[in-house]
Amino acid sequence: MSEKYDVIVIGGGPGGYAAAIRCAQLGLNTACIEKYVNKQGKPALGGTCLNVGCIPSKALLDSSWKFHEAKESFGDHGIKLDTVKMDIAQMHKRKDEVVQQLTGGIASLFKSNKVTWLQGTGKLLPKKRVAFTPLKEGEEEQVLDAENVILAAGSEPVNIKDAPLKDDVVVNSTGALEFDSVPGRLGVIGAGIIGLELGSVWSRLGSDVVVLEAVDTFLPQVDQQLAKETYKVLGKQGLDIRLGARVTGTSVKGKKVTVSYSDSSGDHEETFDRLIVAVGRRPMTDNLLASDAGVELDERGFIHVDSQCRTDVPGVYAVGDLVRGPMLAHKGIEEGVMAADVIAGENTQVNYETIPLVIYIHPELAWVGKTEEEVKASGEPYKTGVAPFASNGRALGAGDTAGLVKFVVDEKSDRVLGMHALGPQASELVQEAVIAMEFGASVEDLQLMVFGHPTLSETVHEAALATDYRAIHLAQRRPKKKKK
Repeated sequence: MSEKYDVIVIGGGPGGYAAAIRCAQLGLNTACIEKYVNKQGKPALGGTCLNVGCIPSKALLDSSWKFHEAKESFGDHGIKLDTVKMDIAQMHKRKDEVVQQLTGGIASLFKSNKVTWLQGTGKLLPKKRVAFTPLKEGEEEQVLDAENVILAAGSEPVNIKDAPLKDDVVVNSTGALEFDSVPGRLGVIGAGIIGLELGSVWSRLGSDVVVLEAVDTFLPQVDQQLAKETYKVLGKQGLDIRLGARVTGTSVKGKKVTVSYSDSSGDHEETFDRLIVAVGRRPMTDNLLASDAGVELDERGFIHVDSQCRTDVPGVYAVGDLVRGPMLAHKGIEEGVMAADVIAGENTQVNYETIPLVIYIHPELAWVGKTEEEVKASGEPYKTGVAPFASNGRALGAGDTAGLVKFVVDEKSDRVLGMHALGPQASELVQEAVIAMEFGASVEDLQLMVFGHPTLSETVHEAALATDYRAIHLAQRRPKKKKK
């Protein structure tokens, strides 16, 4: 027997649940298929992000930073503590409570919006049919019919043959969220977003952390002025980041792992108590598509879509980590909403030029738009403005002055091309540039705005002013004009 829906969404992560909720808001009979089972053994919505990604990692980042502050800087504020101890079990308990509250919230939203949650796996068949296999044993597979299908199966960590996972000694990002004690020595393979965030968590709690990165450039996707400053800041915090270090093998003996790697100076070995493999993620397209479903994949396993997330099959869409672009929860959410709106005939479009990216280290690193390197390579004339948090009264009062804000601006049109921030609450501050760029603002528009004092956002204002040598709280020298 076949059931029919207006829309079937395969995947209940950020892109999938947002798509399902928006479809239901638009009056479409919607089902969402999700297979995830949490560590309590219960089905859960939210995908990787809410269960074993964005949310639990940020909970640990916040807990570990509070511990670091209590231990290292409370005394500067006159707060005297005899001893500071970290209860790892309580830290995890709090993290799990945050996760359960949010995933339970998505289930409640499904109920209030009348989205049918099908607990199990889904596979796209020809003619927009979906094979649904329930999680519950004994329940038979069903074939569901849909007018439209949205693929939102998400991604999974990449494994590498030179560092296979082993019990709780060699783990991926999921395992790194569950360490029951602080490793004495912790190795991290990969100096990307995940590796730096998880390395920061355990470094703050007392681990001696070594990060091995195969490429020679630190954070090559980031504006290099900010990347170099970030490298210095993390080094001062104790992260030993080794660039150009290519892992060639691992050996686990008991509760220790020895990592072999090579760099420009030769071959080396390091022994760790735990090793995190954080070399990236891959789209979960395995078993998602029947061979004759008609949906095309590229050479890396991503689903080919147009600018509005349509696949090559009419009525079938794909969003989030399954498709081109950065693997970000907020990108997936907006793509899921866009796909729903397209199905309903609404006018819609995600602006891929204004998607912010954040690394939740401390200070935070956030950016939107083009880097100076990208603009310089284009050959178009540009100008930049930089302001450090060291000159910001609010940052100074909080004792949180590391970092800077940088604008990259089109010299001809004065349009903001990009903003890059390393500093306190950079993830929030970058949204100012997102709004400015979305509305096509010039840097002069930002210069003319009134920013509250004292606020961290004044550093954004100063950086905008600095593009035209108008900064008030910075000493700037205007370059001399060249003689004709």
